[in-house]
Amino acid sequence: MSWIVRMIVVLPALAGLVGLLAHRRRAVSAAVAVSVSAYVMVLGLIQWVAPARTADIETLGSLPLGGGLAVPLHLLSDRVSGLVSFVVALVVLAIQVFTVWYLRDDPRYGRFAATVSLFAAGMLLLVQAGDLVLMLVGWEIMGWCSWLLIGHDSERPAARRAAYKAFLVTRVADIGMVVGLVALSVRAGSTHLMAVLTASGHDTALTIGLVGVAVGVAGKSGLVPFHDWLPDAMEGPTPASALIHAATMVAAGTYLVARLFTLYAQHDGARLLLAVLAAVTMVYAALLALVQTDLKRMLAYSTLSQIAIMLSALAAAPAELGPGAGISHLLGHAFFKALLFLAAGWLSVLGGATALAALRGRLRPTGALRWATGIGLAALAGVPPLVGFFTKDTVIDAALEGSGAGALVVTIALFVTVALTAAYCARAWLLLDTPLAVDPPDVPDAPVIAEEQVAVVTVADSADDAEVERVHAHGHSPITFPAALVVVVLAALTVVATLFLASLRGGVHVGLLSALLSLLLVVGAAAAVWVASDRGRSDVADRVPGLLRDRAVRGFGADTAYVGVGRAVTALARLVVALDRDVVDAYPRATAAVARAAGRAGERSHRAVPSLSLLGLLGGVVVIAILGVTAWR
Repeated sequence: MSWIVRMIVVLPALAGLVGLLAHRRRAVSAAVAVSVSAYVMVLGLIQWVAPARTADIETLGSLPLGGGLAVPLHLLSDRVSGLVSFVVALVVLAIQVFTVWYLRDDPRYGRFAATVSLFAAGMLLLVQAGDLVLMLVGWEIMGWCSWLLIGHDSERPAARRAAYKAFLVTRVADIGMVVGLVALSVRAGSTHLMAVLTASGHDTALTIGLVGVAVGVAGKSGLVPFHDWLPDAMEGPTPASALIHAATMVAAGTYLVARLFTLYAQHDGARLLLAVLAAVTMVYAALLALVQTDLKRMLAYSTLSQIAIMLSALAAAPAELGPGAGISHLLGHAFFKALLFLAAGWLSVLGGATALAALRGRLRPTGALRWATGIGLAALAGVPPLVGFFTKDTVIDAALEGSGAGALVVTIALFVTVALTAAYCARAWLLLDTPLAVDPPDVPDAPVIAEEQVAVVTVADSADDAEVERVHAHGHSPITFPAALVVVVLAALTVVATLFLASLRGGVHVGLLSALLSLLLVVGAAAAVWVASDRGRSDVADRVPGLLRDRAVRGFGADTAYVGVGRAVTALARLVVALDRDVVDAYPRATAAVARAAGRAGERSHRAVPSLSLLGLLGGVVVIAILGVTAWR
């Protein structure tokens, strides 16, 4: 088993290295990326189904830091890490296969596929790590790779801006993560996970550690106030969006908190902080998803809301239930969110855009894509018997069994979010599947998009600004088998994935009353949208006042807040520089100036009256002689 766990981490990293070296050879890059992803998925399956036992696995040996701090750099294998590794590798495999088709005309495909492999290596390292240092390494690898993937189309200013924004926002939050992991390690005298979990005492180091980790998780997972980078990350190619949103970067925080669940269960303050952040984010993001004008941005805000649901389970569940509810929703979400993003990528190829207005009614004639998208949206909304229903209601049941203010806040937010999620899923389905009731006015025929052409489609929003979304258009090429295969397999897994969760303690635990209430909310919200949109003939979001909707589409000016914080920090830095230069350094500079002035004055007097020096010397000799004679007598 030890070699399997090591290979799960090492092979994707090697695939990334080989892919970078052979990036000009598309066939080699594709073969390496897909084959290694498939092999790692098989290894993850073996680790998951193997007899249940926990194994502490050595890697490179301990780091000799000294000072009483042990850094063993071990991996930790158990059923949870095996199942999560299997799902992560499966989703990565699906994305790699889809990318071969989606970026078939992109000259930088090799670099993209290699970066996806490195990204997967970072996530799998975090999943298998039994040491806080290795967790941090995997965490940072994902942050670096996300910058590369989001900015893949680097010739576009919007993509470059989104990449730097994601990098900077997550780096700021990672300060808390580093401080938190250091505090937990110092408290335990070791970076080994089991030593950290079993260290006794409820002291300041524990508080700093758990709060710091929560801040770092909020940054990577996009919790308020670090949320605005994630919708902008849609500037990357659709496979990158699927990778970041489905089972890797934004979900990594949930897995990390789950590994530290024993400590969080002992600290009410840290859990309350996590509960409030999760509750605010899940409701706020669901509201914004309801009014978005772009399909990918709607899915992005939905990811923010769903990640908050995962973390709310860890913030509210009683200690005896464990972290199973959060991990369960992480895995279920990986399947249906990867399905939705890749289906959106396929649909954007057919429609030439990702704007909902441009995709109106385009889903109906697409066959397998249509019903697969329907399954994905139904799972996201929590419709039984799909996996989303079971995992979401497991979270609700865990919150209902919790106690304290955090559990109460989370429970209320969860029921509100259930209704909002069903509403925006119903809206998306009606827009994508219902053609316009009135034929559009006659307009000149649009030029046909030739096969293997890249189109840039501009859609004017309500503020008369242009929202430009670059899509990889393949015309109406019949060669869609890879996309169809991936979407169909993910749709099937979304139906049966609940069976995977049976091995998790507390992974599926649905209460009858909570499930009935949740189902009523889903049906009621979907029916309300259907009626308010005149049975799909109009967009229910058009009922929102124009100015309010425009601001909601733009995230209520979160960018402006970021700019304000940046200007405040810059102004503070300039003030510190001025104080250091004009106050702190003033005294040493004044002393030097006085000494320099005295030296120059002495130099001038020597040059102007040279005899004075001689007279002074003779006078000194006379005085010494007189004193000597006097002393002799």
